[in-house]
Amino acid sequence: MKHAKLMEHFESLAEKLGLKIVNGKGNFSGGGCILRKDKMIVLNKMKPIEQRLRVLAQEFALLNLEEVFVVPALRKFIAEYTTFKHEI
Repeated sequence: MKHAKLMEHFESLAEKLGLKIVNGKGNFSGGGCILRKDKMIVLNKMKPIEQRLRVLAQEFALLNLEEVFVVPALRKFIAEYTTFKHEI
């Protein structure tokens, strides 16, 4: 699946789960945070899309997605990334 389509699926899933995806720029890689009870994932828009997708996969892997419909290609992407990270 193309990177732009994966990003769209992540954004849709985040909306379903009540998460905000915030794009900013600066000297950071990105990740999850909570600000005034709002859960969000901050992405550095200056980083390549592949890196932003890895950050999203890492953050969504921490959530319980068992009861939520996730597009199969997106579920596979999250699973592949987290499997890869555990093998290192």
